[in-house]
Amino acid sequence: MTRVRELLADKPDRIIQIGPQVPVLEAIRLMALEGIGALLVVEHGRLLGIVSERDYARKVILHGKASANTPVREIMSSPVVSVTPEASVAECMSLMTERRFRHLPVLDGETLVGVVSIGDLVKSVIDEQRREIDQLQRFISS
Repeated sequence: MTRVRELLADKPDRIIQIGPQVPVLEAIRLMALEGIGALLVVEHGRLLGIVSERDYARKVILHGKASANTPVREIMSSPVVSVTPEASVAECMSLMTERRFRHLPVLDGETLVGVVSIGDLVKSVIDEQRREIDQLQRFISS
């Protein structure tokens, strides 16, 4: 079974993050610029929360708040559910399905080492199934 550390090895080292005091409008701009759906909220190297497009829609737009004046800390999801690099893809998928979120920070102790998305996990499962099918086809052919 594939581990999170293996998924992170194939991803860029850059972890896109934002501070808790930054206006929500800047968070949304950064997500759009980077083509991502969530940002990790970090202060002084410590993971405080996660803010997603869903948080924006439900906690800013629906409550009539101003994006330019609302700090990320007011709408971020916290505490954050996280996993270690040794977690399996299956464990992550189960956790994300059960809790209904699409981004999962990865912590090694207190150190933020990455984030995996549901897309990363699905791709991993598909790749693993492809390898198994290829092995079975080679076995049958020989």
